[in-house]
Parts: sequence; structure tokens; C-alpha cells
Amino acid sequence: MIDLNLITALILNVYSILLLLCIFFHAQKQTDKNSLQSKLYIAMIEVTMLLLLFDILGRCDGKPGTIYAIFNYWGNFLTFIFNLFLPSLWLLYVHLQVYPKLRKMKNLLCILIVINGINIILAILSQFYGWFFYIDADNIYHRGKLFGLPALMTIILIGTAFALTITNRKKIGKKHYSSLAFFPIPPLICIILQIAFYGIALSLNSVALSLFIVFLNIQNRSMYTDYLTGVYNRKKLEAYMKEKISASTKNKTFSAILIDLDNFKMINDTYGHDMGDYALGTAVRLLKSCLKPTDFIARFGGDEFCAILEISNKVKLEATISKINSCVERYNKRGSQPYNLGFSMGYAVYDYRSHMNVEEFQKHIDVLMYKNKRVNKQTNDEWIFNDIMDLPTND
Repeated sequence: MIDLNLITALILNVYSILLLLCIFFHAQKQTDKNSLQSKLYIAMIEVTMLLLLFDILGRCDGKPGTIYAIFNYWGNFLTFIFNLFLPSLWLLYVHLQVYPKLRKMKNLLCILIVINGINIILAILSQFYGWFFYIDADNIYHRGKLFGLPALMTIILIGTAFALTITNRKKIGKKHYSSLAFFPIPPLICIILQIAFYGIALSLNSVALSLFIVFLNIQNRSMYTDYLTGVYNRKKLEAYMKEKISASTKNKTFSAILIDLDNFKMINDTYGHDMGDYALGTAVRLLKSCLKPTDFIARFGGDEFCAILEISNKVKLEATISKINSCVERYNKRGSQPYNLGFSMGYAVYDYRSHMNVEEFQKHIDVLMYKNKRVNKQTNDEWIFNDIMDLPTND
């Protein structure tokens, strides 16, 4: 029975480690390794693999006086030492999805360091008092009186991350929310089963599954997401537009809007790059408020965005353009910032009979956008000239 338990753990854990290694190498290639989000995610993979190895060693019950006893002791001891690292990293990962600014993470990090420090101290003292576990003369592992404390802290940390996800679902966005909400469910179920039924320990294997889901739904998407604004990047735009062109027919096509943020260089030069970044974020929020949730928005370039809409009618497209202009005008009237936002837009319904490819259609709406930009600039210049002419003279 003892050997069977070890063999079962060995098979399951090695399989989980191989899965995590595949995710690890793909994550290294496909994600921005310098971003904190990717560093936290990769750290979770590494800690999980480490804990899976410790779990294998901690199953070496029996055969006292052999190397089994050494493996059994150190496997269980190190498991309790690192026990809270994984849920702590997950809480930080979720917190970063909700609050991207790093300074908001410092307080949480300090709290987690204290919690993990207390856990490590208790795990060390447990070697003398048997609080978490003890191993008898026959090299058999037994739970200590405080065995449930680390498990309870794990549940609290994962539960806090889950609550943070649920209460901030609008900030996270649909494309990330589902995987963040799913992540804690398999581990929590397995932890409860492990507490209730001695010998069942599948929580780490379930974490490997959850990390795989997160990779598919978030990490793998990060290579198609603009890190600053949260919308898609140009690479994803071109792939998506290619799909839309291929699917276009006489009865069903699409529209595209190329948007340029007017006077963006002036905002950057006058008020600083932080204010410029904020202006880009504001532009995205205004666009999202005017478009449907299913519409596609991507950052085309520095201060340019492209929206793809499920509109086949030019009249409806022009109504959407009018809605965007009205939204920008209302924002400027509020005067919440020392500058005004302005959009120059080129837009068109894709004509499937033109057989334009992605590059040609983008160039088409780009030309229309610059025409609109010249009109806007001429209008602004006229306003400035009229304002000067209306100034009182000293005759």
C-alpha cells in the first residue's frame, strides 16, 4: 500500500511537472518576460513544480533506517515551509490584474511577507513540538494538532483572490475574468477533500491544471495585447482583419474606423508622458463607451487606434462616428483635464467586391483619416484666428 501510494503520487506529479515545463517554455517565448505579470506567473509555475517534487519525497513512508526516512522528513518539512508561497503569488497576480499600478501592491506584499514569515517560523518550531506534522519511529507521517492552520491560511488567501476577482469583474474585463474566477475552484475542492480524507492529496495537480487554463486565456493573449491601454495590438488587428475580409460576403461585411488622437505630442510635451499615457487610456475608455462590447479595438500605432465593427451599412457607421464625436465633446465640456481631446477619424464599410487585402484596406482608411485630420486642423486654426480677431484693442 505504501509503495502504491508513492507510485501513484510519482505518476501524477511527474505528469503535472511535464505539463508545467511545457507551459514554462512556451511562456518564456511568447510573453513579455520583463513584465511583472509574467514574472509572477512564471514564479507560480516554478513554485508549483518545486512543491510537486517535495510532495513526491514526502510520500516515502516506511522502511525506517533507509534513505526513505531522509526523503520523507525533508519532503514534508519543505512542503510546509513553502506552503503559502503559491497562494500568495496568486493573490499578487490577481491584485495586479485589478490594480496595475505597482505602488498599490506594496502594502499587500508586506502583509504577505509577514504571513509567510510566521508560517516558516511555525514550521521550524513544529520540528520540536509536532504542531504541523511528526514522523514516528517507523518513518510514518502523522498530522499534527495545527495541521489545519496552513490549509486554512491557503483557503483564506485563495478566497481573498477569488473575492477580489468577483468584486472587480468590470475592471478585469471579460477576456480575463473567466480564467481568474476558475483558477481557485479545483485547488479549493482538492484542499477540502485532502482535509476531510487522509491520503488524498491532489491540490498541487489541480493547480497545474488551473495554471494551464490561465496560460491559455491570459498569458497566451498577452502577446496580442497592448500593455499600456489593454486593447489588442497591431499584430492581432491584422490577423483579425484578415479573418473579417475572408468572411465578407454580399450580405455580410464589416466596417473599420482608424482613429488618431489629435495634438497628442503637445499633451506629452506640455504635461509629461504620464499625462500622455492617461490621455491614451481615456481615449480607449471613450471609444469603448460608444461601441458595442463585441466590437474590436486595437492600438494601431503610438496615438492611433483601429476599431472593427459589425456594421455593413454606411448610414449606421456614420451614426456611430457622430456618437463618438458627441462623447468626446461631452468629455471636453466637463473640463476634468487641462487639455481637450480630439479624434481625427477615417472610416469605411469594407466592400467585398473590391478584393482589397488587409494592407490595402488599412491604407484606404488611413488616407481618409488624414483628410479628416487636415479638416480638423483647418477648423482649429480658424477658431484661433477668430479668437485673436475678437480680442479688444488699445485704440
